[in-house]
Formats: sequence, structure tokens, C-alpha cells
Amino acid sequence: MGVSRSATGERSAESGRRLLRRRGARLSPAQALFRRLFVFNGLVFTVGTLVLALSPATVSSPVLLTEVPVLIVGLGVILAVNAFLLRASLAPLEALTTLMRRVDLLGSSGRLTDSGNGDLTDVIDTFNAMLDRLEAERSTSTAHVLAAQEGERQRIAQELHDEIGQTLTVALLELKRVVDRAPQELREELHAVQETVRSSLDEVRQVARRLRPGVLEDLGLLSALSALAAEFSRASGVPVERRCDPDLPELSSEAELVIYRIAQESLTNVTRHAKASRVWLSLRAERDTVRLRITDDGCGGVVDEGAGIRGMRERALLIGARLSIDSPPGEGTQVLLEVPLAGRTAERGR
Repeated sequence: MGVSRSATGERSAESGRRLLRRRGARLSPAQALFRRLFVFNGLVFTVGTLVLALSPATVSSPVLLTEVPVLIVGLGVILAVNAFLLRASLAPLEALTTLMRRVDLLGSSGRLTDSGNGDLTDVIDTFNAMLDRLEAERSTSTAHVLAAQEGERQRIAQELHDEIGQTLTVALLELKRVVDRAPQELREELHAVQETVRSSLDEVRQVARRLRPGVLEDLGLLSALSALAAEFSRASGVPVERRCDPDLPELSSEAELVIYRIAQESLTNVTRHAKASRVWLSLRAERDTVRLRITDDGCGGVVDEGAGIRGMRERALLIGARLSIDSPPGEGTQVLLEVPLAGRTAERGR
């Protein structure tokens, strides 16, 4: 992971050096724009003055009524030419403003292209370099946060299994011995306590499995998704129809974990919010992309994205994937994760 982050930093530094060299070779953006506008206006008024000086048109003092249309036409031409030149010079600012409004730090933003307007080339380059830097820093910080989150999940899962799980197991064994020696009239109550402890132990194990998907490490992504869907159906009573490609291309461990976590969060959201009667889960390879699609027939209408969906988007960004959520009211919700295969997805997030 350190090598890729270093490479990203070197690319950003090199981009910054090139930008500084270009700045050193030219005027600052403000100076260049001032010079261009000054030259434009000076040229327009110079041409206007030459036309008045060299043409047969004259202006009397006081101005005659027959000369007023000539003056109005001349002023109109000067203003029109000046407006055209200014608009051409400042056009990139409108594109810059539009892009700034739609920049999404949880998505891959576009870049401005230099349309040949030399005055604002520096502004465009600076803005694009800023977006590159923000995306690189976002990717690095997201990787740190999610790695720490996964580490904490594993630690909690291990403690649940090793400490609470074993304590409940010991309690069950002790209860069995107590039941064997207890009077007949107390055994029914002790059996109820046994069932409560056994149910608590099962819940602890389920929480530990959700926190640390051991089946993902042991049996692979397809088996982990099958187990996840089966557990979801048992807990919620909602059937899951699975359509997974058995011949998926090889994915990095980071990509597999992201796919699993996003599927897990999507099914959790179905349980909490969707009121669905059926869920469809598919994982397929299409050309150079692996697509995870989870669809339900619930109420839909997802408008505000909470912490769960935001976490899904951050995970998708970590591996350079694209996450889209389509949730028309009354028509269910579809979560689509598109993981690119080119360059091995996890390298961006490392």
C-alpha cells in the first residue's frame, strides 16, 4: 500500500512542479487577463477613433440630428465588438463555475480542458491540479479509515468469540450440571434459562460473523455472498434470489471485501427500510467490469443518504469503483456497484 501512495504523491508533486514552471514562464492569471482586456478595449477604441478620423463622417458642434444615427451605430458596433471579445476571453470562467458547483468529493469529478484561451490556462491548470490533489488525499485518508475500521471489527469479533462466547459456553455447561442435580420442579425453569443463554450465544456468534466474515477468507467471495444471503433470509423471512457468475475473474482481497461489505449494508438497509417481499442479488463479469446488483421490490423513495450509504460510497471509491442507487418511490431500490478490472481495482486505494 505504501508504494502506491508514494507513487500518487510523486505524481502530485511532479504536477505541482510543472505548474510552477509554467507560472514562472508566464504572467500571473490576473495580470494576463488585465493585459488582454486592456489590449482588447484599446484596440476597439483605437479602431473607432481611426474610423472617425479617416472616414468622411464628421461630427458638428452642436451635433446635428442627421449625425445622431451615425454616432449610435458607431457606439453599437464598438460595444458589440467589445462584448464579443470579453465573452470569448471569460468563457472558461463559466465552465469553471459550473464544474465547481457539481464537484462531488465522494465521486470522480471531471476536469476542465484548455480551449486555447491563454489568459485562463493557469487557472484551469491550478483547478485541475487541486482536484487531483483532493482525490489523492481523499483516497489515502479513506484507505486509512476503512483499514482501521476493519481492524477494529476484527478485534471486536475476536473478543466476542474468545471472551463472551467462551463465557456463555461455560455458563451453558454449568447450567447443564445444575439441571442434572436440580429437583424436578425447578428443571423447567432451568431449561428456559438454558435456552436463553444458548440463544444469546448464537446471537454473539452471528454478530462476530458479521463483523469478521471468516467465510470470505476461507471459501471465497461467492460462498460468502451465499452465506450472507441465507443468513439474511433466515433473519428477515425475505427470500433472496441469487445469480452469481461462477467464473468470475480474479479480484484483489480489497475488492472482494468491498463487494461483500456493500452487499451486507444493502441487505441491512432492506431489512430496516424497504419493507420488501423479495430481493434479487447478482454478481456478474461484463467485459472489463464486475457488477454487483442488489434489487428489492420494497417501497423505494431513498432521498437522504445516511451514514450507511455514505460508507458504501467511500468503500467504492477506495477501489476505484462506481456506486449508483436508483430508488423511485413505490418501485423498490436497486444498488449497483461497478468494479473495473483494468489495472487491478485495489491499486488506486493502496
